[in-house]
Amino acid sequence: MDTDGYEPVGTPSDNPAAASGRDRTGQAEAFDAIGDRYDEAFPHKDGQITAGSWLIAELPSGARVLDLGCGTGLPTARQFVEAGMRVTGVDLSAGMLARARSNVPEAEFVQADVADLVDGGPLATGGFSAIAAFFTLLMLPRAEIPATLTAVRELLEPGGLLALGMVEADVDDVPIPFLGHTVRVSGYLKDELREIVVDAGFEVIKEMSYTYAPASTDVPPEEQIFLYCRRA
Repeated sequence: MDTDGYEPVGTPSDNPAAASGRDRTGQAEAFDAIGDRYDEAFPHKDGQITAGSWLIAELPSGARVLDLGCGTGLPTARQFVEAGMRVTGVDLSAGMLARARSNVPEAEFVQADVADLVDGGPLATGGFSAIAAFFTLLMLPRAEIPATLTAVRELLEPGGLLALGMVEADVDDVPIPFLGHTVRVSGYLKDELREIVVDAGFEVIKEMSYTYAPASTDVPPEEQIFLYCRRA
């Protein structure tokens, strides 16, 4: 795969978040351990697939697309590859990345903390036609989210597209039980999320909401918000 514009981000044993002064070891370890149970707990990702299909319909074959917080690579990285896109996936969890590389060997995957994009990070500015960030910002404290969105904007070429998925919840860096582990999550109510995205330099083209009941009883039902955006 063409990897021009990218730099190595270390071995899977590295902890990019800790190296930058943020300790998200617990987050990464939880997702390392959850592994394939994540896809089992969330088997129907209709909102995610629909948002991915919107990106695909708007892009030429061969466009460079970033799956930010790619997890196991399913369904999004696989969806993009099958549509003929050049795909890069980013995740903090080494365990998730190992599964993603197995599930979508055609894509390029790098280990990095999404918040490291603020400081330049491992990805080239303006290198992508589109970015999918499905439930990725949930893992950040609210204080980091506006700057991270601004950095995401800088990764897009002029007029580039962003498909953003979040869970609607008025919480900030709150620990919750998740598939037998504890993760820390943040969220916004719908209007506040839209405002933060617009303030980061995006035009919101469309908004979709889905009430989602995971297959696992360990995870409560949630209201998912998808914003279809363009770099303003």
